[in-house]
Amino acid sequence: MSRATPPVGVPGGKQAEMPAVLQRYELKYTIPRWQVAEVEDFIRPYVFMDAYSERCEGGFYRVNSLYLDSPDLLFLRTRICGAQDRFNMRVRTYGEVPGLPWFAEIKHKSGETVRKTRAVIRDADLEDVLLGAAREWEDPKLAEYRHHVLTYNARPWVQTSYQRKAFISHCDDYARVTFDIGLEYAPQERFDPTPNLAEMAPSDAEPLYDPETSVILELKCYTSYVPSWMLDLIRCFDLRRRGFSKYTAGMIPTLQRLGYDGFPFEYAGGEF
Repeated sequence: MSRATPPVGVPGGKQAEMPAVLQRYELKYTIPRWQVAEVEDFIRPYVFMDAYSERCEGGFYRVNSLYLDSPDLLFLRTRICGAQDRFNMRVRTYGEVPGLPWFAEIKHKSGETVRKTRAVIRDADLEDVLLGAAREWEDPKLAEYRHHVLTYNARPWVQTSYQRKAFISHCDDYARVTFDIGLEYAPQERFDPTPNLAEMAPSDAEPLYDPETSVILELKCYTSYVPSWMLDLIRCFDLRRRGFSKYTAGMIPTLQRLGYDGFPFEYAGGEF
């Protein structure tokens, strides 16, 4: 599998690098596994397969995310409270045994709009990259990420991993359809974005998914408009939009394993 930056679509069926800053809608649904093939058939006239998916058996490639939060879990609390203006932080890697580069991402949500900022990391000492001084040769976008790390004293809390099949529109400036399966998590307190798959546990808590569903379907597009074929897809399959946070799906069981119980996640042994 290639370790290059995952590409995105441009008209004509070609691929371009993922923009460093991307503002988009993210429409999320959960569907049964058998429905994946039907959705693929529906979208086929409008999309082509992501380069990562194209190179992987069955079209699914592994996506790993190391999530950071403050000591008092500020990012998680604002997510669960449904704050209209919130963000989370992660370091993303790809593959069973991911190599460099890694990607530092901030996902900021304001109302219905998601703004994702991505910075490339080319040094394997992640802790030094995020807590140390800036280097002349580093990605300029790392400055914003490092500022958030230092401002919120953000540290690793949980690692998630899942398999993704992705499609890219060839008739829109930016539109993607992704299917995610096998969501797993593991507590992680080290600045190490490489998952130990042997330690991962399934994130299959029943409230996360609609009944008899196991696939997370996401439709992503620019905020300027939702493509008509996406709207037709939603109507044809009677898709019911829902929130789904992979970070929350991993953090809740992680906190339970660490001795935190219930909202607002008070530590069983005393003060938080």
